[in-house]
Order: sequence, then structure tokens, then C-alpha cells
Amino acid sequence: MWFKQNTPASRSTDALETCQAQLASIHSNGVQISMPELLNYQNKTALIDLAARKNIKGQMSGNYLSRSKGRGMEFDEVRHYQTGDDIRAIDWRVTARTGKTHTKLFREELERPVLIATDLSASMHFGSQLLFKSVQAAHLAALVAWHAKKRGDRLGGIVFNQHQHVELKPRSRKEGVLHYLHALSTLHSKQHQTQYKSQSQSQAKAQHQNDSQQASQSTNDSSDSNHNSTRNFFSENCARIRQIAKPGALVYLITDAQQLKVTEETAAENAHQQDALRHLTQISQHCELVVCLVNDPIEQALPKSSLKMNVAFTDGNQRQQLTLGDKSTALDYQTQADKIQQQCQLALTKVGARIINLSSAQTLEQQLKEGEQLWRK
Repeated sequence: MWFKQNTPASRSTDALETCQAQLASIHSNGVQISMPELLNYQNKTALIDLAARKNIKGQMSGNYLSRSKGRGMEFDEVRHYQTGDDIRAIDWRVTARTGKTHTKLFREELERPVLIATDLSASMHFGSQLLFKSVQAAHLAALVAWHAKKRGDRLGGIVFNQHQHVELKPRSRKEGVLHYLHALSTLHSKQHQTQYKSQSQSQAKAQHQNDSQQASQSTNDSSDSNHNSTRNFFSENCARIRQIAKPGALVYLITDAQQLKVTEETAAENAHQQDALRHLTQISQHCELVVCLVNDPIEQALPKSSLKMNVAFTDGNQRQQLTLGDKSTALDYQTQADKIQQQCQLALTKVGARIINLSSAQTLEQQLKEGEQLWRK
């Protein structure tokens, strides 16, 4: 035929080519991160604006104007002289013109360190379309870091997963950025190797011992034990953020917040969630807290299918089968996902955080250009 047929195979090929072109544009393979792709965001700092939106309460001089008046470099207003005012601040021109003594007031210039807390735990090492959520999180952290450097802010923070964390004290200039990006790259690589190596070994062992019920039970018990020992990592790292966040700091928490979306109605899980929210509340009381939620499309809705088929889903510990192509199943799945997402966002709003939603299915630059108001309102 003289025209090109729009078959499923051709659509799949077009989607693959589009995906490959997007990955090439950001110098990424979508699964792992490298220093060159993080350095690439040095030229994209205009995509965001880290201007202060809350009153700054820092203790050191810097680049930001406080709402409180005091001795500083930025002139604010002239008022009548009051007992105790510094005579060096008298405005002699206004005094001569009005016949009454006036003094100048200035706005204090305060420093605002930028702290980035990046979650690289197991749930972040997943993606169904373009990028792993962890890769998108690293890209965003790099962009915020370079923008902070451009503004002259000191940069620090935490990079963490469910097993370990790296705490970075605020540093100025390019040194602080490179220090943070190196920590991102190193911990991401360790988590990726550990997670997928252990999963491959577990799958091989399960296949080899599939006839042994005792071995299967032993493996499940081990997984449950590991899960229980690491399920409070999120609240512990929120506590670490609170300890290093000085008043007036800008704090970015980049995560998928899976630990706040747990639906198990156990006392232990609820206690961990409440601890994390309590720490975040204390942070937002003295700092500007921005929570960037990185989600994957499959966490919001099941993939569309013209045929009914059973597929298995796993989070590394549990397996569940769902039917694609069934409208009732898809609706139930989306309804439950929306409910969980709304509950999570409501909880974060109550602690005083500003929430920004990002997807792992699009490049960071594309999303920021489309939703620029999220960063500037």
C-alpha cells in the first residue's frame, strides 16, 4: 500500500525512538547516573528560581534581604530619629529639608544555605517508561545544586537509601556542588549494584529450589526481617535533616515518599510515619521546606491494553497479579492510587511543605518548562 500503516508495531518503534532521543538529549541511559549528565545541568539553572518565599532568619550576612530592619547594605526607608539610633545613620539631607532629624534604615542581608535531601532507596530504583525515579531525583538535585551555586548560596544536605546515608555540611562555590554530586553518583551506583545483584540471586535461587517449600519459607522470612530492619530509614533521615537545617535554610526533600504511603495498619508503620511528619513539621517551622515527589506513571494507573492479560507485579518482597485490559480492575487501581497520593500530599501540606510533583516519564527540562509556575509562585 502507498501509505504507512499505523500498526501497534510501528507505534512501538516510534515510541522507542522518541525515548532514545530524549535520553540522548540528557546524556543518560535512564537507569544509572554519571557525572557528565549531572554536570550538564550547570547550563540549565534558568529553569528554576530559588528566591526566598518565607522570612529569612539566618545569623550570617549574605545575599538575601531580611524582612526585619537593621544595619545592612540595602537601604530601606527614612524615619524620624529615635533615642538610641546610631548618629552615623542620620540622613542630613532630609533633616535639613524638613527641619527635623531623620535617620536611615537598612535591610539586613542574611545568608541562606541550601540543603538537598535525596532519597535513593530501593523504591526509587524503578521506572516503567523513560527514567528510573532515582535518576530523575539525581537530575533535580543537580539542577538545584548548580542554581544555588550561581546565586552564591552554600550547599549541603544528605544523600540516603534504606541502608546508609552521606551527610554533607554546607560548602560554598563549586566545591560544594561537586562534593554533593559525587555523593549522589557513588551512593546511587552502590544501591543499584546491591539491589539488582541481590534480586538476580534471589530469582536464581527461587528457580533452583522451587520444589522446596522450606527453602521458600526461609527466603520469605529473611526478606521480612530485612524489611522490618530498614522500614524506619525515612523517619531517621528526616531527623538528620532537621539536625543540620539551621533557621532560614532552604530545604529540598526529593523522594517518592513511599514510606508515607504505606497502607499497612500496624502500630509500627504508623509510628514511623508520624515520626517523619513530626520532623518535617519542625523543619518547616524555621526553614523553607519544598518536597519534590517523584512518581512513575504505573504508580498512578495501569498500562492500557487492547487484550486481557494477567501480569505479575512485585516490590522485591511481595508479588501480586493484576489483569490488564479489564476496565473494572483499571478503575479500582487508579482510584486506590489517587486516594493514597492525595492522603500523602495532604499530610505534607499540613506540615507546612510546598509540594512539587514530577514524573519519571518525561525529562526534567520538559516538565519544568511546562509547569514553570510551580517554581515561581
